[in-house]
Amino acid sequence: MSSCNIKRGYRLRQSALAIGLALSLSGGAVFAQSSSGTIFGQTAAGQGTIVVLQNRDTGLTRQIPVDSSGRYRAAAMPVGRYKVLLQRDGKTISAQDNIVLQAGQGAEVSFAAEAGAKTLEGVSVSASSLPAIDMSSVDTRTVLTSEQLAAMPIPRDITQAALLAPGAVGSDSRYGNTASFGGAAASENQYYINGYPVTNPLTSLGSTTLPFNAIDEEQVLTGGYGAEYGRSTGGVINIVTKRGGNAWKAGLAVYWTPEGLRSDPRNIYYVPGTQAPRSGQLYQYRQRNKSTSTTTSAYISGPLIQDKLFIYATGDLQKQQGQTYQNIDTATRIGRTESSYTIPRWLTKLDWNITDSNLLEFTAISDKTEQDVTNFSPVAYPALTGGTRKTGGFRYKDGGEVYIAKYTGYLTDTLTLTAQYGQQDQVHYSAPLNYNPNAIFVSDLRSVGPTERKYSNPNQPYATPGTPKNKDSTNGWRLDLDWRLGDHTVTFGADRQDLQSTAVTTNSGPNGAAYIYRRTATPNDPIDAGRGVGAPLQQDYLDINVFTNGGTFKVQQSAQYVQDAWQVNDRWLLKAGLRNEQFTNFNADGVAYVRQRHQLAPRLGVSWDVFGDSSLKIFADAGRYYLSMPNNVALRAAAGSLFTDQYFVYSGVDANGLPINPVPIGRDGPGLGPLPGPVSANNEFGQAPDPRTVAAKGLKSHYQDEYILGAEKQLSAYVLGAKLTYRKLRSAIDDTCYQPLGGNCRLFNPGRSNTFLIDNGNGTFSELTVTQAQSGMPPLKRGYYGLDLFLEHPFKDNWYGKVAYTFSRNYGNTEGQLLSDVGQLDVSQTQAWDFPELMVGSNGPLPNDRTHALKAYGFYQFTPEWRFGSTFTAVSGRPKNCLGYWPDRTYQFSYGSSYFDCGTDATGYKPTPRGSQGRLPWTYTFDLSVAYIPAFADHKLVLQMDVFNLFNRQTTQNIIEQYYRPRNSLRADGGRPISYSDARSVRISARYDFSL
Repeated sequence: MSSCNIKRGYRLRQSALAIGLALSLSGGAVFAQSSSGTIFGQTAAGQGTIVVLQNRDTGLTRQIPVDSSGRYRAAAMPVGRYKVLLQRDGKTISAQDNIVLQAGQGAEVSFAAEAGAKTLEGVSVSASSLPAIDMSSVDTRTVLTSEQLAAMPIPRDITQAALLAPGAVGSDSRYGNTASFGGAAASENQYYINGYPVTNPLTSLGSTTLPFNAIDEEQVLTGGYGAEYGRSTGGVINIVTKRGGNAWKAGLAVYWTPEGLRSDPRNIYYVPGTQAPRSGQLYQYRQRNKSTSTTTSAYISGPLIQDKLFIYATGDLQKQQGQTYQNIDTATRIGRTESSYTIPRWLTKLDWNITDSNLLEFTAISDKTEQDVTNFSPVAYPALTGGTRKTGGFRYKDGGEVYIAKYTGYLTDTLTLTAQYGQQDQVHYSAPLNYNPNAIFVSDLRSVGPTERKYSNPNQPYATPGTPKNKDSTNGWRLDLDWRLGDHTVTFGADRQDLQSTAVTTNSGPNGAAYIYRRTATPNDPIDAGRGVGAPLQQDYLDINVFTNGGTFKVQQSAQYVQDAWQVNDRWLLKAGLRNEQFTNFNADGVAYVRQRHQLAPRLGVSWDVFGDSSLKIFADAGRYYLSMPNNVALRAAAGSLFTDQYFVYSGVDANGLPINPVPIGRDGPGLGPLPGPVSANNEFGQAPDPRTVAAKGLKSHYQDEYILGAEKQLSAYVLGAKLTYRKLRSAIDDTCYQPLGGNCRLFNPGRSNTFLIDNGNGTFSELTVTQAQSGMPPLKRGYYGLDLFLEHPFKDNWYGKVAYTFSRNYGNTEGQLLSDVGQLDVSQTQAWDFPELMVGSNGPLPNDRTHALKAYGFYQFTPEWRFGSTFTAVSGRPKNCLGYWPDRTYQFSYGSSYFDCGTDATGYKPTPRGSQGRLPWTYTFDLSVAYIPAFADHKLVLQMDVFNLFNRQTTQNIIEQYYRPRNSLRADGGRPISYSDARSVRISARYDFSL
């Protein structure tokens, strides 16, 4: 607290705080995903009294009159450092300097009543900073500043940094570099850069990113944000970028992660035990799966026109080379792949202070990846020799550009307008090297003995050829109007976001047909009972699988909101808001197949300054949050997908893996009729469904209710906090293949009645209503409750630190939009709700449940030349499942080992409910950094070493939970680890910043 505030009267302090709460909140998280904040405060009222805000870096100056109660408020101020002056009749009578304003937060700057009696000669200028407890917000967020990101051993990745937030855990590794927040699926998050959404438009998994050194703040919101924002039932990651100022600055940096300082990754083995014939054998050799990565970074920033026009420009060039040994297909041979990455990223930001009341920002970002992958012939194992012949490879290009423009207008002292428009274009180019479109791809999924041959076609190494046509694009705008009306601050706004994706996928070879060799457990085991395919007379058979689908799809998202922040009395702030969402999903013909309107999302929050001195805050929040379906839903649900299988027996296999004398399998066996022809599990024969029949009538969106109760207490130099969170998923979208639907799978709302349109075949439709009882499905269930505790030491006395502990439970019968049980990537179209049998035993701890999570991070500036940083996490393991076949042998739907039943004999039924098989082990990670900042370089040079996973604890992250193939025959890979936590690595960096 500054010296000029020390003598402030108690009642004045109460009023200043209370008004600050009302004025700065503007609906809670009005700037939660923006790059601006609010400065507010109180002083003695008087004629001619104004407060002058001066940005220390850009010279932006704004004058705010003090009202009759001595209050002032400046909304939508650019983040940065400010000097705040109190003036009367043109003379400065008091000032506070170095006020740090962060995005989405409020900075209270109040002046004592005695300031009004001072003369110009008696001006008191005091240093100040952002209060440790922000009394002006009720959302839940973790903020990592650029200084913290540089001082601590954090991977140069926004998702990995976000995992330091309470309630955040790493999601299933099969979904890439993603995270789960508060028990939600990894696809239920939103990502923003300078207020513009950059979430993946196709799957909602991951986002566009940017040069890591361009980050000024990374904010991770895990709940409680206001009605201005939605479309997330998980978490929000908001990036605020750096910007230029009146001083010219530049810098260079190099980050080097050498292969030689990486520890060996763990090999993956089949689980020892009864899974013959490969019990305990090596599955994947990984010890040499290493790479060297080098990133060169540079930036420049400064004024193009002093006090008016500023630029910040930065770029990264990352190059990475490495090799990967693939899965062992025999006891002595293993494939090898070499990869090289080139990742050029850049960002340019222009800030134009047209006048002190009209600001314009422009941000341009490029995020691209180029990758070359070369496959080589198998090498001898364990000698790892040979394998020098190239057998294929891919060339990938991924990413694109983002452009964002934002206008801020201070229309009056009480009225602020912000307007933003952005667009994004990305390509997902994929082209195989030397691809032969006439060669058939062959896959052998049989569990063979050590002397048996695995079939393959050396002329076709590609399962899917890839395409240069795949791409995404987005464009969107939003308007926000902030209006102060006495004790109320009312905000209005609207936004619109259009997301378009082109996605085409097909099997390699002619007509998208792939040859798959399979083996049944017993000679008479049915392949597709009930779908017209009888049992083969031998164990081995051929599956000709034809798959091709795709097109260009679009999702429109729009919303309107109104919100009021009302100061009820000196210590209580009430925030009430209402958001109305609209979602429309279009098929490849541009016809809407789902329209969702009038989705009202109320938000209610309260904040209580218990003692009136900002030392103890108690807050609560309740809200509803909606989520739209991404574009990938249309790929299978609304497009003309072709996905068929036809089965054959054969007398032999030639050198190219092609069958000799194939004979179709009919209803009664090979060669016996009538022949069924190709079959399709979901009736996908290439025909585009009528858009009216794709989804249930009146399909409700995926939405969730959330309740939060929390408190924060100032304890000398520390801040202690506690928060309770409860989340309940009220509605979800998935697909079902309920039998009366005629073999088609339709989008529906699990756990409630749904009405479908059925095509009568003569141009007319009839309605079919299926109640929950008729469907045989259980009620929808996903819940999360968590207790977060933290102790934070803001940077003072040369050190910063934070310790956070979370106890939580994530439970129910659905993960949400994904199915980590089997790593399914069909967002909002998992197999979980296809048939009622798949849901039996599905209730229990969900894949993102981590009961205990301890996180600690910080840094210590030991001397001006030496700095140490560390992060530590300890997270309990994921629940384990045992999935097997449905025990009824006459069951007609071929979902294989996907049921919560691990029977051990031909007729036995052994229920294995979700989470009943224990848990994976705890994950412990300790990272350490040391930096040397020499005085001989005027402390502008930083030489740093970061060691990740110092003790090299490589823990199982997930396993194969499917144990049977088929029925009572154990799979060879049941229980096999899929991935481990990363091995120890070392990053060495040098960074030099200088003034021009």
